[in-house]
Amino acid sequence: MPSQAHNNNTLIVISGPTGIGKSAIAHELAKSLNADIFSADSRQIYKELQIGTASPNASELKEVNYHFIKHLSIRQSYDVGSYVTDCRAELNEYFNTYEIAILVGGTGLYVQSLINGIDQFPEVSEYAKTEVQNMLKSDGIAGLQSFIQIHDPQYYSEVDLNNVRRLTRAVEVIITSGSAYSSFKTQPKSNLNWNIIPVLLNVERQVLYDRINLRVDQMMKDGLWEEAENLYPYRSFQALDTVGYKELFACMDGQCTKEAAVDRIKQNSRRYAKRQLTWFKKYGDWIELPPDYEAVESLVSRILKQNPLSK
Repeated sequence: MPSQAHNNNTLIVISGPTGIGKSAIAHELAKSLNADIFSADSRQIYKELQIGTASPNASELKEVNYHFIKHLSIRQSYDVGSYVTDCRAELNEYFNTYEIAILVGGTGLYVQSLINGIDQFPEVSEYAKTEVQNMLKSDGIAGLQSFIQIHDPQYYSEVDLNNVRRLTRAVEVIITSGSAYSSFKTQPKSNLNWNIIPVLLNVERQVLYDRINLRVDQMMKDGLWEEAENLYPYRSFQALDTVGYKELFACMDGQCTKEAAVDRIKQNSRRYAKRQLTWFKKYGDWIELPPDYEAVESLVSRILKQNPLSK
């Protein structure tokens, strides 16, 4: 249910799986409420990615004021901690003047970290980074797994043991701090002093999959292949390790036909949507609605009437 704060500032959160239509609904709602949109999409933040991320087009950007869209270059590194710091600062400034903002996006970690706060970890030392790289060279991923099992059995029991990035991060923090990585995840987090209306869009699974398939076909018609060709020289960048681009890069490398690449984009998009829904249902207390503008607008109007904005 909506969270209650002592002031009238309200953040309407519209999230859900890829392809469900959350951006279009948020855009219409923003026009109706004369509100700004704050993106929680870890790929729409890059200015070079347009078609493959379904970013707002030029006319939409003129109609509504967007934040964190085309915000950075793929050459720049950015993580959830930077996003939370930057987005909270912009929202706080925005709420000094306006009382309604809309957060929209499907990057679950961005959404939840912004709303609930983020774990505070120590700055990793250069010594720790070097030690981890040496560990990887000598023992591979098994070395990281063994280190965490010994020094932080709690985190070992919950982490994806095949995710090298997360294992690396945990070992670096343990070496730097001398404490278990999991100990930093249990510290109090700073919560927001805003009213939250948390909307999760969902629909029958096959309907969602059909939407995803159609959207991929439309992206190809809109020039996704040409966009990927222009980005091909930068394919090693982390920002481009993304569904829609990596499959086309594989095709350009001669690993498959274009038709097969498109099929893989559809398949990987469907899998991603399934993971997103699992994430959102595990984390957060959502009001689940169909991807229907009238349903969302009706809910928001009803809640705002219960908590009228100050004049």
